[in-house]
Amino acid sequence: MATIAVIGTGYVGLTTGACFAHLGHDVICADIDPDKVARLQAGEIPIVEAGLERIVEEALRDNRIQFVLGATEASRRAEFHYLCVPTPQGDDGAADLTYLEAAAAEIGPVLPADSVVVNKSTVPVGSTRVVARVLGRSDVSVVSNPEFLREGTAVDDFLNPDRVVIGSDDQEAAIRVAALYQKVPAPIMVTDPVSAETIKYASNAFLATKLSFVNAIATLCEKVGADVNDVVLGMGYDTRIGKQFLKPGPGWGGSCFPKDTIALARIAEDAGYDFSFLRQVLAVNDEQFDRTAEKVIAAMGPDGVVGAWGLTFKAGTDDLRMSPAIEVLKRVVAAGGRVRAYDPAVHKALDELPEVEVVQDPYAAVEGAEVLAVLTEWDEFRWLDFDKVSENMAGRAVVDGRNLLDRALLTRRGFTYRGIGR
Repeated sequence: MATIAVIGTGYVGLTTGACFAHLGHDVICADIDPDKVARLQAGEIPIVEAGLERIVEEALRDNRIQFVLGATEASRRAEFHYLCVPTPQGDDGAADLTYLEAAAAEIGPVLPADSVVVNKSTVPVGSTRVVARVLGRSDVSVVSNPEFLREGTAVDDFLNPDRVVIGSDDQEAAIRVAALYQKVPAPIMVTDPVSAETIKYASNAFLATKLSFVNAIATLCEKVGADVNDVVLGMGYDTRIGKQFLKPGPGWGGSCFPKDTIALARIAEDAGYDFSFLRQVLAVNDEQFDRTAEKVIAAMGPDGVVGAWGLTFKAGTDDLRMSPAIEVLKRVVAAGGRVRAYDPAVHKALDELPEVEVVQDPYAAVEGAEVLAVLTEWDEFRWLDFDKVSENMAGRAVVDGRNLLDRALLTRRGFTYRGIGR
């Protein structure tokens, strides 16, 4: 088993470190926030992610994982060094490599000879060369090993992936990284660094394309009188198309898809190719935010009171970054809506949208509301007492932005139901 340093304990870094420890490696996770390091040492997990708390507790108990302050402390003792730092979107749409370069500069002087530095963060094409240049170490290899983790299922995605992609010009280094995944039941693809980096962006952009496509089909279904649920069911049986990511909604978001799709368009532009197709994918998504908000606004009464269920960008996470729910509610608030919202993973006011009152009970969210907007697909929303919901609401309008609720049940109780593509 190997000793692995993980630089950064955000969503990707913490999941990566915990899962490698679960596979039997010795892991040292580093962060620059002393309070966060202390909480992690105590087994406190700062994010909502199924199964993560359990495997961190297990690794701490078995002394397979440590949390330390600073990348230097972690990297001086490890053979492999996973860079899992943020690569936020810059003003020009390109990924900002400031944190990546800073991490590489910090660990460069202390890396043991023959170490392997691994880019796990989503980084632009050519970033392995950037890291190698900053490290300034001819005795250290740099490898790309992109992550394909979905929030809410990240632990399972790491331990049971569709594939593991490794990009390196150094065959020996690629084999060493591949050996870290010896217990993972998945094909391992070894390619060059540029191809590995492109695979990550292309995969996310393609999934975003499927989501924009199905939302456009949902709009068409509303125009012609078709039911999008039946349409996508029929499409999904075609093995060339598949069933995944054919679920209409209020738009798509999160920390990866918007950023990576925009970044890929910028990468293409820098390479001299006008990837106009991707710009249209993004435009369709913005239109879907508008269309969903328009349904809510049209159902508002004179008081403009809206009850919202769901704030996170998807169920199973507490992540609000680029959340479709937030995008829709921004438009509703701008149109005069007075919003009270509930989400099982959100327990404080929204920095991005302070006008929305966040409550801790779904029934409180609909108190006096003229319309209920379902914006995140939390399964618990299906099983609430809709007689009580009806008693609490001033109106009877439901805009189901996730096609989550039972339309027949609601209409029998006197609700007016509007879904997506139905």
